[in-house]
Amino acid sequence: MISAEQNELMTRIGPGTPAGALLRNYWQPVALVEELQADRPVKAVRLLGEDLVLFKNQNQYGLLERHCPHRGADLAYGRLEDAGLRCSFHGWLFDTNGKCLATPAEPEGSRLCEHIRQKAYPVTERSGILFAYLGAGEAPAFAHFDCFVAPEAYTFAFKGYWDCNWLQALEVGIDPAHASWLHKFFEDEDPAKSYGRQFRATPAGAEIPMSKVLRELDRPEILLERTQYGMRLQTLRRISDAKTHLRVTNILFPQAFVIPMSPEMTISQWHVPVDDHGCYWYSIFTSFGAPVDKDTMRAQRLKTYPAPDYKPIFSRENSWGFSADEQRSRTFTGMGFDINIHDQWACESQGRIQDRTRENLGTTDKGIVLYRRILVDAIRKNQAGEKPPMVLDASAARELTGPPAVDGIAPSDALEQYWREFDSNRRKKTAWAA
Repeated sequence: MISAEQNELMTRIGPGTPAGALLRNYWQPVALVEELQADRPVKAVRLLGEDLVLFKNQNQYGLLERHCPHRGADLAYGRLEDAGLRCSFHGWLFDTNGKCLATPAEPEGSRLCEHIRQKAYPVTERSGILFAYLGAGEAPAFAHFDCFVAPEAYTFAFKGYWDCNWLQALEVGIDPAHASWLHKFFEDEDPAKSYGRQFRATPAGAEIPMSKVLRELDRPEILLERTQYGMRLQTLRRISDAKTHLRVTNILFPQAFVIPMSPEMTISQWHVPVDDHGCYWYSIFTSFGAPVDKDTMRAQRLKTYPAPDYKPIFSRENSWGFSADEQRSRTFTGMGFDINIHDQWACESQGRIQDRTRENLGTTDKGIVLYRRILVDAIRKNQAGEKPPMVLDASAARELTGPPAVDGIAPSDALEQYWREFDSNRRKKTAWAA
């Protein structure tokens, strides 16, 4: 049972909060690269409860506190110049590191700008996402996970906004049992038309689509294993004494998961706090087969999470698109065929911050229970000045690869051997991961 104090400890992420201090030890997604490809690459963003302005100056990215240190005007409306971002109020100019380069309204010879520095955070690009580091000291190294080492042609990035706390959004990815119910479709589609769509492809070695597997095998067994990067979950749906549907998923501490989308593609997804009450999910789709068809992937997702703010067309304001007629005959939820909307409803309908003191957890929630223990332990360690997990130097980052995410039909008596061999063979065949 989670106490009110523990719930508060885990969910509040603003400056000065224990969970916020922990999350500031890690690189956080702040925008898609494509969001800063406009003629004026300047964007107001909110991350971990801080109002910031992100901009691209020539080939460098800057992330500054949004309000000018002079009199608080909004730098998101500033003028982008060769040297940096200039406030439109009095012309104060800042480079990507927050250094004040000019205070032109001051008298000739003034040295005021030498004493002014705007709060700034480093930004780096990985696989179509811009990551920012809001912590103190040197930023950690990126682990050599598949989503970061695959060539650009083999990855695709997207995002979407959910109107709820980051933790309940992340916890959907630690709950394998929900897929048989929340994502239950009463009709199976042609798997050949499943590209880019979760739970529509055919698992490796199977003759039936994933939608039928989930629908007919709805009491999974979940095996749990702590790992250096977080945890590994194996979800077993017994087909017979000889065969088991096996799905291997992973949690990357502190706030990402890696899951299979098809035999050839995985999804690495972060749940990033905007503030206490809202978050963005950022996904990197990584292909072990052909290069990603980015136009198709993007067009599919923009239908429900349109640019420029990537906020969903369905929300609590329009009952998440719920249709009683559809619920009777086509889907378990009655909320369409985009599983992101299903997950969004499950998270948002709990309230903007879920009251975990009222939960009654079951056997299939064991991953959520373990993650919360890891999270609280990491918060306590960080408060005590100890190094939390997954704050990596370059050497440690090189040692963390993968992790395997597999969906297939395995021999019931050789589950681990199956997924390890599947992952190894998939890597040997790919153009980049062998």
